Parts: sequence; structure tokens; C-alpha cells
Amino acid sequence: MRQAIALLGRKDVPTDAVEEYCRYLSDALQPHEFQMQIRRVPWELHGWRQSLRALHLQSVAWRDTWVLVQYTALAWSARGFPLKFPRVLRILKSAGARVAVVFHDVEPFSSPRLIDRLRHRVQSRTMRRALDLADLAIFTVPPERLSWLEKIPSNATFIPVGPNLPFPETTTTRSGGDLLTVGVFSITGGEQGARETKQILAAVQHAAQKLGRIRLSVFGRHSELREEVLRQGLQNLPVELSVEGVVEPRQVVNRLAACDVLLFVRNGISTRRGSAIAGIAAGLPVIAYPNSETAPPITEAGVVLVNPGDPGKLNDALVQVLSDANVRAELSARSRAAYKAHFAWPAIAGRYAVLLNSR
Repeated sequence: MRQAIALLGRKDVPTDAVEEYCRYLSDALQPHEFQMQIRRVPWELHGWRQSLRALHLQSVAWRDTWVLVQYTALAWSARGFPLKFPRVLRILKSAGARVAVVFHDVEPFSSPRLIDRLRHRVQSRTMRRALDLADLAIFTVPPERLSWLEKIPSNATFIPVGPNLPFPETTTTRSGGDLLTVGVFSITGGEQGARETKQILAAVQHAAQKLGRIRLSVFGRHSELREEVLRQGLQNLPVELSVEGVVEPRQVVNRLAACDVLLFVRNGISTRRGSAIAGIAAGLPVIAYPNSETAPPITEAGVVLVNPGDPGKLNDALVQVLSDANVRAELSARSRAAYKAHFAWPAIAGRYAVLLNSR
């Protein structure tokens, strides 16, 4: 059995989606004769000097071993300036490891503020340098969709993310009873989350006025912070509201199984958005906004794309999907087929195995 290493930076809390990604990938790679261990560079605990020294000592044993270095800007820096990341890659290369960088952040951070323009410049330079140093660059969206790549290099490839949840081999029909249920899996923090909450409220208010009694199930990161606003906005409407924060993975699967549609308004949908892919894995229709990263195979699933500049389109799409069982069935079938072909962990691990064995 071949050995591989998944190398992570700082641990995210309360949940670390990249670590979960690596655990699911590790399990899925075993039938392909790959045993993958998860290691960290804990610079936030021990400082960069000691952490890099420890990496140098560890990496001596990794000659000719694939090291899959997981990149997000905040995993390798406190404030989004990942200046040390190329040095991590150089240490691995000097030890003779075969280095693959998995880009979970695929675009540099953008904002008109001066500090954010500086972050954008540093992150762009870091990602280009990482691309030059790596034997293999794995992007979680198609590389042709990225703004900072003038041309696609020969070491670049595309593999979407999986749902990071314990879904069964085959999804079944919903288990939520007779009440039509709209699911929202996680809300962004800060001002963006406030905008998302406003959009969710408007869509559900419109659906309740058109269709009568429905249920709204909101769960995942930052959801509990929006409960008061949601309850105030839905009072005196025939909406049964359930709001939970972070729940156990099995509970997430159960919550999604009880939904008829997933409302995804967290920026745009793409092949790196695990919370949207969770809805596809559950066999749900997904109503979402597109952005520059939106491309196949995400568009092959049961996804209804609506113009983010026209709030009425989101409201109308939710009513259409909830009111027509045939539409829901067609979209659900598309989601199930796309999940099996592209987003299920066996499919993802199969692409990794072919890639790593061919180089």
C-alpha cells in the first residue's frame, strides 16, 4: 500500500472543513491502495521557527511520498498574509517529497479597502509561487474559471470537493412529513450573513404568502446568530421555524433528508462549496446564485440558478420548486446522478488515485 501525507496548517474552529475533507478522502483512498496520514504545521501554537524546524525533521522520511498540502490563506497566516507558505513547500521539495498543493481558496481575497488590496497582492503572489514549486496543483474549481491564471499550467488539474458528511450509498425520499420544508445549511458571518438572512427572509415570506404553511430549517455555522432576526421577520406568517447552530454530521444528514429544497445564498455556488454539495448529496433541488466559479459539473446537478441582482427571481424560483412536485422530482434525480458521478467520495478518490499513480 502506498503512503501519502495530507499536510494542514492552523486548525479552524469550531469545525475544520479542510480536516474533514482530508479524513473522508483518506478513507476513500484505501480501496485504491493509498494510506494517507494527516499531519499539521501548528505554527499558531509553537511559532513559525519551531514549526518549520519540526517539518524539516519530519519530511526526511517523506522522500518519494506524495504530500498533499492543503491551502487556504488563513490556514497559513493569522490575517490572510500567507508569506511562509512557499517556504513550507521548499522544505518538502528539499526532502525529496512529491508535492501536491490542494487549493481550497482558489481566488485571492478581494475588497476595496487598502489592507485588503494588499492581502490580494500577497495572496496572488503566494499562489503563483506555490504553483511554480508544486509537482501537482489541484484546484477545487475548474482552473479556467480563475482570474489570476493567464494560462493553465501543465501541473494543474481539477477535482471538486465532497460533502464532508456521512451520506449513505444511495439517498432516499424525504422524511419530513407533509409540510413543505426549505433548508438553509450555514450562514456566513458578519455583514455578508446579514445580507443572506435578509434574502432568506424575503424568499420564505413570499413562499408562505403564496403557498400557505411551510417549514424553514436553518442549521450550521452562524445560524444561531440569526435566529432572532428570522423569528421577527416570520412572525404572523404560517412558517414553522427551526434554527440550530453547528450540529453533528449525522444530524446534518437527517436535517437535509427532511427538506424539499435547499436555499443557497452564500455568494455563488461552485464545486468548492461543501454546504451546497451536501444538498446535492441529499438529492435535493438547490436554488442558488451563480458567480465566476459556477461551471460544470455543479450545473449538471438539480441546481436552479437565479440572478443575484434581481431578488424577485429568488422568490419566484422558491415558489415554483415548492409548488410543483414534478419539478422537484426532476431536479432531485439530477442531483443524485451528479453526486454519484462527481461529488461522492469514491468518485473523488478515484480521480486522485489515477492522478497520483500516473506521476
